[in-house]
Amino acid sequence: MAKEFRFGKREQKDEQTEIDWNSYSVSTDLALEAHQIFSAQHGGNIPGVKTSSQELEGITVTRLTIENEVGSNIMGKMVGNYLTFEVPGLRYKDPDLQKRVAELFAEELKMFVQLPEEATVLVIGLGNRKVTPDSLGPLVCDNLFVTRHLFDQLPELVEDGGYRSVAAVAPGVLGITGIETSEIVHGIVKKVKPDLVIAVDALAARSLERVNTTIQVADVGISPGAGVGNKRKGLNKKSLGVPVVAVGVPTVVDAVTITSDAMDLLVERLERDVPGNGMTKLLTGFDEAEKKQLIFELLHPLGQNLMVTPKEVDTFVEDIANVLANGLNVALHDAITMEDASLFTH
Repeated sequence: MAKEFRFGKREQKDEQTEIDWNSYSVSTDLALEAHQIFSAQHGGNIPGVKTSSQELEGITVTRLTIENEVGSNIMGKMVGNYLTFEVPGLRYKDPDLQKRVAELFAEELKMFVQLPEEATVLVIGLGNRKVTPDSLGPLVCDNLFVTRHLFDQLPELVEDGGYRSVAAVAPGVLGITGIETSEIVHGIVKKVKPDLVIAVDALAARSLERVNTTIQVADVGISPGAGVGNKRKGLNKKSLGVPVVAVGVPTVVDAVTITSDAMDLLVERLERDVPGNGMTKLLTGFDEAEKKQLIFELLHPLGQNLMVTPKEVDTFVEDIANVLANGLNVALHDAITMEDASLFTH
């Protein structure tokens, strides 16, 4: 006999399932999205948060600063500075646009992170290289011009100026190494003693429109796996003892987001095309708990932690990894031009 389901309530004759609503909440790794969601829901400015945007021929650059704990608590993000590049055209494999994004990323990163030439930078490529949407960090590390060893072994190549001591490592993930990423990074930092850590990771977005089109840079560090519900110990100045800049690109959206958006779109279309219909009245009558109950009933057989990514994600991840690597190479080494940087990527 089929189980009986009702809107807003799940009836099970055999057992009662305990629901962890936090697993079904709609969240985002992007500070800009969090800001836009709150502003749309409540209107007005957010206390303790400042934003400014600039349009540059298909690239929107937004600077967002969370100034205090009030803004942090409202946004659900740490106090600090967030720089976001929105580039819808990145979906279409435009080499000229990719080059412009890399150049702008390098230029903004130099201003975002001002370091003396003698400083040592450690780049951490977070993620699992065997899982395509999560392989961004390791791929960026593969394409970086690392020089720390050259200062010891071949100093004549780098001591003329224009090069900074750069090291890079992709530590893998807990499920493969059996070691927390933070433990591995902490050990490396303790040995290498960098002046700055740059952590590169794939993110999760709230909106489908931002997947594969957005780059976020933040000076607050990062929590590996937070976007897909596997939050590990954070990598930040407090945990590592050195400043940490996080660079990320959303490559996935969780199924909760898609389901929630589909419900909202259905209500909107019904109200527009068939005003006053009974289905719209029924759906708009659900409170947030009832809406989550519906999503639970849909996703429970699959497990709530279902992530969705476009089918062309393999090509995109390779392209955006090259964009980030080119930008990092130019930003970290004054002697490297964008034309030179392309020689290090593959």
